[in-house]
Amino acid sequence: MPDSVSCADTRLDAHDALARALARAGLTADIRAMRPMADTGLAHTHVWLSRDTIDWVARLPKQSQMGLPADDNLAYQAACFARASHSGHTPALHGVLPPGPELPRGGLLVSAVRGRPARLPEDLPAIAEALAAIHSLDVPLEADRPPLNAPADPWRAMREEVARQAEWLEQAALSREARALIESELAALPEQLPQVPGAAPRLISFDAHPGNFLITDSGRAVLVDLEKCRYGLPGFDLAHATLYTSTTWDLHSRAVLSPAEVADFYRHWRSAAGLATEPATLLACRRAMWLWSLTWCAKWRAQHGRGRDADATGEDWSAQLSDDALVAHVRERVEHYLSPTVIDRVRHELDDLKVALGE
Repeated sequence: MPDSVSCADTRLDAHDALARALARAGLTADIRAMRPMADTGLAHTHVWLSRDTIDWVARLPKQSQMGLPADDNLAYQAACFARASHSGHTPALHGVLPPGPELPRGGLLVSAVRGRPARLPEDLPAIAEALAAIHSLDVPLEADRPPLNAPADPWRAMREEVARQAEWLEQAALSREARALIESELAALPEQLPQVPGAAPRLISFDAHPGNFLITDSGRAVLVDLEKCRYGLPGFDLAHATLYTSTTWDLHSRAVLSPAEVADFYRHWRSAAGLATEPATLLACRRAMWLWSLTWCAKWRAQHGRGRDADATGEDWSAQLSDDALVAHVRERVEHYLSPTVIDRVRHELDDLKVALGE
């Protein structure tokens, strides 16, 4: 892992590269200032662009969480922003900077959002309304859903994705107890979901943890990080917004929710979305999303010590791509979530939520 000076130099290099890429694209005329933003995520560097009109944020990929080549990754993310923006709860897309000499992975230009981090549980209704607006968008015909992932069976696709990540359990050097608990939960996932209301695919974020929301002065929740959207089950987003492994991830929005608060969140979403979803489906999605998070933690634990990908293609969890403070935070959270005590805690919370939802 390079020292903090090296990381800072890397971010300054990205700032200079962005300036050159914007000049090449002829987009510097009304940009008055460029300000690197805090390094808070493992997938992007962000730069605030002050403009004569609406400010922009440049999102510069460090990697592709979808495992895509640079051009495909940008096209995927651009589609995420373009489609979700119709909800009124995400930034608008303003431009795409193609991969080139300055930015090997390119970048997106999106509306800057002025707001504060989410505060839980008080902002849960606003987050529920934002997700309801996204989930209520019309779903295109199958032929028009690409480039976004649109599996014919979203539940089966989720099981397969979790199973692929679970292959890293062997290399994650987990305690024997933690691994046994995770494998027990994996084995308990149902093969199929019943064909009931709520099983039809909708546009979902698949990255709806509270740290990805900003709350505007008017109280509107805006989901600012969109790169993994897909046509899937809304229950995955609802789980990601309220699971212990999500609400305690971000330093600025950290909170531990009670089962009653989570149940109220689900009810508020259901009222706002007008989508009938069976509690059993929501609970199954919640368990699957939790296991997705745990197996991702195992994958990160196994991979983050690698050197960065010199070719800048596809997925790359190397710690060399992020500031030391961010890497230390992620490492602490990963160790916490993979501990037997926390795994057992979330298992019991799932049972308590089942009662709170009246299932």
